[in-house]
Amino acid sequence: MSETKNLNIEIKEEDGISIISIRGFLDANTAPNLEQAVEDIINNNKYKIIVDFSELDYISSAGLGVFMSQIETIRENNGDLKLCRMQSKVYSVFELLGFPMLFDICDEIDQCKKKFENG
Repeated sequence: MSETKNLNIEIKEEDGISIISIRGFLDANTAPNLEQAVEDIINNNKYKIIVDFSELDYISSAGLGVFMSQIETIRENNGDLKLCRMQSKVYSVFELLGFPMLFDICDEIDQCKKKFENG
């Protein structure tokens, strides 16, 4: 019997920016939960989003798909989705698929906030 890995999602608002902290495993089983969380933020007309990966242990291609599926809507509304605090094993998955060319990936939340301030 395989162990079910969970994803914990916390959302807070700072300076008009939604910060999503994710912890655990982001895979085909848990990706719909994150997708719903991002959709809820967008449905509230909030398009400045930072995702904090500091406690994410694993991401699969299904997890990556959440970000690709939402980015167009976010950017069409003059917003952006910025990613930060990735562990090296998670970053390597993003790097392998060329995501650093598509998304701002920062070391710290404050760096992402500054990128929003500077346009």
